[in-house]
Amino acid sequence: MATAQKPAAAAIKQFNFAWQGKDKNGRPQKGEIKAPSEAVVHATLRRQGIMVSKLKKQKIGSGGKVTAKDITLFARQLATMTSSGVPLLQSFDIVAKGTNNPAIAKLILDIKADVETGSNLASAFRKFPLYFDALFCNLVAAGEQAGILDSLLDRLASYMEKTQAIKSKIKSALFYPVSIIVVAFLITAVIMIFVVPAFKDVFSSFGGELPGPTQVVIAISDGFVANWYYIFGGIAGLFFGISAMYKRSRPMQIAVDKYALKLPVFGDLLRKSAIARWTRTLSTMFAAGVPLVEALDSVGGAAGNYVYQMATKEIQNMVSTGTNLTTAMQDSGVFPAMVTQMVAIGEESGQLDNMLGKVADFFEREVDDAVEALASLMEPMIMVILGGLIGGLVVALYLPIFKLGSVV
Repeated sequence: MATAQKPAAAAIKQFNFAWQGKDKNGRPQKGEIKAPSEAVVHATLRRQGIMVSKLKKQKIGSGGKVTAKDITLFARQLATMTSSGVPLLQSFDIVAKGTNNPAIAKLILDIKADVETGSNLASAFRKFPLYFDALFCNLVAAGEQAGILDSLLDRLASYMEKTQAIKSKIKSALFYPVSIIVVAFLITAVIMIFVVPAFKDVFSSFGGELPGPTQVVIAISDGFVANWYYIFGGIAGLFFGISAMYKRSRPMQIAVDKYALKLPVFGDLLRKSAIARWTRTLSTMFAAGVPLVEALDSVGGAAGNYVYQMATKEIQNMVSTGTNLTTAMQDSGVFPAMVTQMVAIGEESGQLDNMLGKVADFFEREVDDAVEALASLMEPMIMVILGGLIGGLVVALYLPIFKLGSVV
């Protein structure tokens, strides 16, 4: 019976080695390299003109995960070091040693190993599409081809920082009311399950008919006490079920994205955020020398909304047939007149990237102001809602006591 053979690449286990030595001129050198054995390390470094004096196998811990913030910080650190003249491979070593996250350290050393074997930087990044999207790789490739990798990395890091900042603000704006709703539900559940039954025992000794509000509260409390595990389990199951469906179902994502833009307060905030990211992405790619039609491939996804993603495809098709960007954006119907006017000025003056950057700055400030206004508006509303809820329960529970006092 034949046994399946494993691929040769999978059978060779790679290790990380830290080395110290001297180059051809006798200058001390050090770094890290990924290889299957110490002999391979010695042979590889000898070909580079380095005589190894000290070699140690590194142990990289497992655990942790790579987040968008980790990638943003990595981009900034790499941009800072390359602009300062630090060699690329040495930059990878410095960043990997400086992080406390084993997952990002392993990712950086894997990229370094690819670069060491002759791969260019963009190709090394493309091997990890989960962490480096097409926009990231395209900008790095443009920087390598034009010989301006340091400036492109700096531009890319600035873009990622601004994009990350605006995403964080949107999440905080949406998280605030949701967290309050959860807290209000938990407080109500505790009152219904533990407090109201104690009052019910007291009321049973009064005799007579209880006020209507009190009867309603007691009936709800009885339902909570009898079915609390179904209520909590059902809410948790509904939340995780909807979350799983949203991640797996493209039609549901489309429906949510379309409906989100129509929400009374949050819709305007999400629209401004999408426009800010759309214009910031296009400005960054166009300034890097990426052709407009090619740049639009990455712009739609960066907006983070299906409506703008589909509009971008329409714009790309129109631009590829000779229509100018301003007309294509106007026909899409998803951009305000102010945006298309600024784009028109940019096209006429030959400063499209600059104008798009100004539009992005404007809408990023608009998002900041909207988040602050929303937070200041939500605070009194939340106090009124929580106060009305808790106050209504307290009044309903004390009505029989007030009634008894009036009789006496």
